[in-house]
Amino acid sequence: MATEAGSGSAADKGVAAADAVAAGAVAADADGTDLRARFVERFAGQLVEAGMPRMPARIFAALLASDSGALTSAELGERLTVSPAAVSGAVRYLTQQHMVTREREPGTRRDLFRVHSNQWYEALGNRDSILKRWEDALREGVESVGPGTPAGRRIAETLAFFEFMQLELAGMMDRWRAHRSTLGLD
Repeated sequence: MATEAGSGSAADKGVAAADAVAAGAVAADADGTDLRARFVERFAGQLVEAGMPRMPARIFAALLASDSGALTSAELGERLTVSPAAVSGAVRYLTQQHMVTREREPGTRRDLFRVHSNQWYEALGNRDSILKRWEDALREGVESVGPGTPAGRRIAETLAFFEFMQLELAGMMDRWRAHRSTLGLD
């Protein structure tokens, strides 16, 4: 069974990275460090700091950094040296967040996990229903505690913020689609 990426000596990891570089599999810096793996861990760390759980952050970064944008569970486990259970839980989280999709690899029974080039658009676009539910709950909260109370005013301001965010998000998504087409990304 694979273990979490933190195990194994630095020397073992250095030898493994050097072997992969020698085989032509990865780009490396002068000391043989796998630059793609370094990016994955650094970007995953940034996602963790922003509030994403660690393993989904690593899986997402690995998918983002793969040339195909799609990997099987076994490939993810091998690249990140993690167990199949860790991959399973992480991709479940990422699919629920609309950050990756699960597909069937043609001709096999293996799942393929894919990050699309427009994953941020999809993830943000799917927040609309969540924001709507929050707004409904906040409206109810204002009525429950009373609109003239300090709590009611605080909840009302939160509601106003989410209403503003939803309007701005819709406009921003429209502007992104227009900008994306000017970049030739369609």
